[in-house]
Amino acid sequence: MAKRTFINLKGIAIGNAYIDYADHITGVFDHFWMSALLSDQTYLQIVQICNFSSPSSASEVCKAYLDQAFEEIGPIYLYNIYEPFCSSSPSFDTFSFTGFDPCSFHYVIKYLNTPEVQKALHANGTWDSCNYEIGGKWQDSPNTVLPLIKKLMATGIRIWIYSGDTDGLAPVTATKYSMPKLGSPVKTSWYPWYSRGQVGGYVVGYANVTFVSVRGAGHFVPSYQPARALDLISSFLKGKLPPGLE
Repeated sequence: MAKRTFINLKGIAIGNAYIDYADHITGVFDHFWMSALLSDQTYLQIVQICNFSSPSSASEVCKAYLDQAFEEIGPIYLYNIYEPFCSSSPSFDTFSFTGFDPCSFHYVIKYLNTPEVQKALHANGTWDSCNYEIGGKWQDSPNTVLPLIKKLMATGIRIWIYSGDTDGLAPVTATKYSMPKLGSPVKTSWYPWYSRGQVGGYVVGYANVTFVSVRGAGHFVPSYQPARALDLISSFLKGKLPPGLE
């Protein structure tokens, strides 16, 4: 019998997850509209015309309205819709509400392509912070991972799904649309959780999965709200829901 490696997995925490294609796309444009980034007229056309059941289901008319939506939204930083957009001339002087620099990826690219760094890492070549070409050509990804999450839920391990509520790329609305599809009854009703004396976000505990939002955080939760992220992960590791108001 072949040797097998067993991992004693106690739980998983999934942040700003892309869970289900239909919920994701619907949630993105609902989030844009509810955040006043998108006109009522264009949003209503998207709702009435677009079919988001699969990546290939959108009609040409729908795609035209989606393009129009992004024109209306303009050049904003989708990873956190309230952060400044990184200009073509990145600068540490870019103002940020959270202290996160949206030009960070420029610095990463410059650093990784410095000859001295590549020599030290033994990793020559042209490096980028994210390879969008590979992502665009990835054709075998499933449209949904809801069945996989359900399978993990059935094992009894701890599962948390959390979302920063200012992320425009994988928004909290999309996550909220997917949660009821997991078919788990609510054990602890929605309540505000607290971090350092402030509302850190909101939480609802289901029978075998937990949903948590992080207030004021974008796609990379610890980058925007490090203290709240620490308190959230600390609660997860302890196996306790984030603290409410005592």
